Amino acid sequence: MPKLKFTSQFIKTAICEEGKRKTLFFDADCKWLMLEVRATQTATYYLRYQNSRRKTRLLKIGNVRDLSLPQARQMADKYRAMIAMGGDPAADNALHRQVPVFHAFIHEQYLPYIQGYKRSWKADAGLLKNHIEPVWGKKYLDQITKTDVIALFAKHRTTHAPGSCNRLMVLLRYMFGLAKKWEVPGGSNNPMTGIPMMKEDNQHERYLTTEEAQRLYEELIGSDNSMLQFIIPMLILTGARKREVLDARWEDFDFERSAWRIHTTKLGHPRHVPLSGGAISLLKSVPHFNCAWAFPNPKTLKPYVSIYFSWHTARC
Repeated sequence: MPKLKFTSQFIKTAICEEGKRKTLFFDADCKWLMLEVRATQTATYYLRYQNSRRKTRLLKIGNVRDLSLPQARQMADKYRAMIAMGGDPAADNALHRQVPVFHAFIHEQYLPYIQGYKRSWKADAGLLKNHIEPVWGKKYLDQITKTDVIALFAKHRTTHAPGSCNRLMVLLRYMFGLAKKWEVPGGSNNPMTGIPMMKEDNQHERYLTTEEAQRLYEELIGSDNSMLQFIIPMLILTGARKREVLDARWEDFDFERSAWRIHTTKLGHPRHVPLSGGAISLLKSVPHFNCAWAFPNPKTLKPYVSIYFSWHTARC
């Protein structure tokens, strides 16, 4: 492998030896700087060195078309300084190439993980799809900074309440925390660290008048969803979550003890809800179908996936 003093003229005229796929040249004035000239008439600068373990490494500096000789030598000097301090720039570059874009981290690691234990994983997927992927989806994990976070939530706050912003903030904080815990390349720093939650002042009490309550009840009775007249009062009388009522089974109700055992809660363990006289009277008025569910869809005899549209129609 010839070693000679590189000049700008030599770089322009260097050719590959006839019959070979490539020819390597080493700069006599810049330690470890190498020029690779291929038979295709392309040329690339490399740094050929040995790391601390005496293993030979080849680090690409750049193409001759993009870098001048002085620029290539300047970069070679920079990398040699890193190597002298125990670094291994070629290994660092290889690790950098493993850093995923945020879209890939979401769909290849985060969502498959939470689908195994988080019942509300679809809510996470929706938040990410609508508010995060359009902004950060193509960014590499290590490119997302605190400045990006601040800009994202400054814009998000113009269209969403503080509570909605905080839910998104908690989600992102958890995601970046997992990236760090799993030692995902580029995930060692959590850009959410030190970002405070927004102050929520959502308290707004509004009580229905007697007339409004009567009109609402009439709408529930007249709803296309024949079970809505039982589901909504059950929610009001017990304070249970919507999903808990929709998934309730007859076997869960103990009428003698006036208690309702909810098997699967948001916290992941059972809890008991006391039943008032009004709740018991309501349950006794619910029609029984040939199934285990207390408030099933009469057409499928399975719990409703959602009652949003029928409830939205009734209350509006």
